[in-house]
Amino acid sequence: MADAKVIPFDDDRSRARRRPPARGGGEAAVRALPAQQPPVAEEASEGPGEPVEGRQPRDGWERRLAGGLAFLRRRVTGDYEVDEFGYDKELTDQVLMSLLRPVYEKYFRVEVKGVENIPKDGGALVVANHSGTLPLDGLMMQVAVHDHHPAGRHLRLLAADLVFMLPVVNELARKAGHTLACAEDAERLLRAGEVVGVMPEGFKGIGKPFAERYKLQRFGRGGFVSTALRAGVPIVPCSIVGAEEIYPMLGNAKTLARVLGLPYFPLTPTFPWLGPMGVLPLPTKWTIQFGEPIPTDGFPPEAAEDPMLMFNLTDQVREQIQHTLYKLLVQRRSVFF
Repeated sequence: MADAKVIPFDDDRSRARRRPPARGGGEAAVRALPAQQPPVAEEASEGPGEPVEGRQPRDGWERRLAGGLAFLRRRVTGDYEVDEFGYDKELTDQVLMSLLRPVYEKYFRVEVKGVENIPKDGGALVVANHSGTLPLDGLMMQVAVHDHHPAGRHLRLLAADLVFMLPVVNELARKAGHTLACAEDAERLLRAGEVVGVMPEGFKGIGKPFAERYKLQRFGRGGFVSTALRAGVPIVPCSIVGAEEIYPMLGNAKTLARVLGLPYFPLTPTFPWLGPMGVLPLPTKWTIQFGEPIPTDGFPPEAAEDPMLMFNLTDQVREQIQHTLYKLLVQRRSVFF
């Protein structure tokens, strides 16, 4: 398979202007087919509302098939683009989001609130609670921004190094726009005008026991606040309800976790007792709420080195997320409906 073209991350030119030249007349013609279907002139000659006998409109399954074949051709020939972090926008929009969307809409039935609090342009740092034993909450948050933001923005998640050590998962994470949770990468994404998502609880949040559900763990040392201050972007708190109950973690096999090199090994009502079936999450009802943004552009450049300011802002973000979690829990009718 041919290699994809790498887009310099700070290049703001459109995809249309970066389209590579055609390698041959036949290939160029195939690429242009879906967008150059001429109107069916015969239909007009038959009179208004009278299509030509034996012909069907070409804007249905034929157009989708042509688009799908063109997509496959680009993947095989390497005629697609990624940025230097490995983000593949076309694959994410057309394949990965399509795979996650049924889980989002039909299985977890996610309700989104306040997504308009994410700016329509420019950088923003979305800070969310983390839970659920497996990091499905980050993926659902990514679909929420992708599908519901008025400006159609994309969320770039910061992920733990464990994600990039796993085969297959590593490649898919890069393609979906995830990158290593380090200050340098996060700041570069924010300065480039991207929406970046971070879950400061890390493994402490996602691997906490079921008895501590919806109780936020410590938000690290406030590194995300320092990054937002240096980039001068707003912080958008995000509260996720529903993920805590998908895999109720009743115990942790710590010895087995150490042997496998994992931060924890969950014991749930279904896993590992039911084998592969135990990996199926419970179909809980989710709510994702994005709160009012906290601006940072009014602080001087040296503010990012002020530990007291970072502590105060970190505490403010954490308290806002926790308060919203309690509010959503009070409003929730049940775990599953």
